[in-house]
Amino acid sequence: MTEPTRRDAGAEIARLIDIMAQLRHPRTGCPWDIEQDFASIAPYTIEEAHEVADAIDRQAWGELPGELGDLLLQVVFHAQMAREAGMFDFADCAAAISDKLIFRHPHVFGDESRDKSAEQQVRDWEAIKAVERAGKAERGTLDGVALGLPALTRAIKLQNRAARVGFDWPGPADVLEKIVEETAELVEARDTLGADALEEEFGDLLFVMANLARHLDVDPEQALRRANAKFTRRFGAVEASLAAEGRRPEDSDLAEMDRLWDQAKAAERATE
Repeated sequence: MTEPTRRDAGAEIARLIDIMAQLRHPRTGCPWDIEQDFASIAPYTIEEAHEVADAIDRQAWGELPGELGDLLLQVVFHAQMAREAGMFDFADCAAAISDKLIFRHPHVFGDESRDKSAEQQVRDWEAIKAVERAGKAERGTLDGVALGLPALTRAIKLQNRAARVGFDWPGPADVLEKIVEETAELVEARDTLGADALEEEFGDLLFVMANLARHLDVDPEQALRRANAKFTRRFGAVEASLAAEGRRPEDSDLAEMDRLWDQAKAAERATE
């Protein structure tokens, strides 16, 4: 891992903002950058956030500054477009998050005591956010949960909101019972109903699975990323075993690949 260069953060941010302004200049800028708008850039913003998470998952610390820089560019890009439209600029974005952090941490920046339990901290945090939502005229319990979030993340946030007002199962056992019920409904939809009903029932099952993760205090996104990584690793071992014999997966069959999968699984567990 490289050591920090101790560059002047303010100067580098100002340089980045200036570069973005030049890229968006209507006469001398980059045609692609000039053509973009908030909607066209939003998918890149989400993609860059996922690439930051991927670098962290892989502990690729040498890549992380670049990935965080790519994510920062998204903020600067949106801020530049807003500045051109006379809406706001990068300074407003920075001021907004600074003000929010100070407001949400009165035990650090105010006169409240820091001597609180983690549970009390959470309750205070939620009370502060409730005040913020009231200021935005968000009256419903689920108001303000962004539609653009990944579906799994949004499911957890919706469930957490509902749980705050008592709409929640008592514990994991109750959620497991609901999973059995939803699984039966999915099977029924597969056997007797159309594609739309099948998709709906599958969505219901995924939603309850997310709720189970919440009750078990498991991050479902992280759990699925780990499962994806495990599948990639073990299937790679299957391919490597076949390649050692000059073959590819399409030259094999399910029974053989299952056997090789089990071998890869056993080899992993032997090294744990």
